[in-house]
Amino acid sequence: MPTRSARTSWTGSLEAGSGQVELASSGIGKYDVSFPKRAADNADGTTSPEELIAAAHSSCYAMALSGEIGGAGGTVEALDVHADVSLGPDPAGGFKITGIKLTVRGKVSGLDAAAFATAAATAKAGCPVSKALSGADITLDAALA
Repeated sequence: MPTRSARTSWTGSLEAGSGQVELASSGIGKYDVSFPKRAADNADGTTSPEELIAAAHSSCYAMALSGEIGGAGGTVEALDVHADVSLGPDPAGGFKITGIKLTVRGKVSGLDAAAFATAAATAKAGCPVSKALSGADITLDAALA
């Protein structure tokens, strides 16, 4: 399996510095990052590690769920997956990811609500990004649309 890469260049202190994340493998863009905007309610056009993790988790989970639905005999017509990643203080010091909420609404043929819920839970457990983030509390809200 391939390895994918990203790169960040940073200048300055944590509080006053800033950086730029480059999605190196795909080459699709460079995105500004800063700690003050990371910790603020309004990102003001700046991304954060948590947003990038949310993007990775929602896309990985959608792929995993699509595979589970197909394996259960269903057909995916549409999946709408949101991942909300929260940052907060770590009692041990510093910060940590305090929780991840996966929300999925699916339009699926060939599966009832119970089978969809089973596929959704199995996908959450099997998604490689979920496994990598297992130190965070990951919740799932899954339903047919």
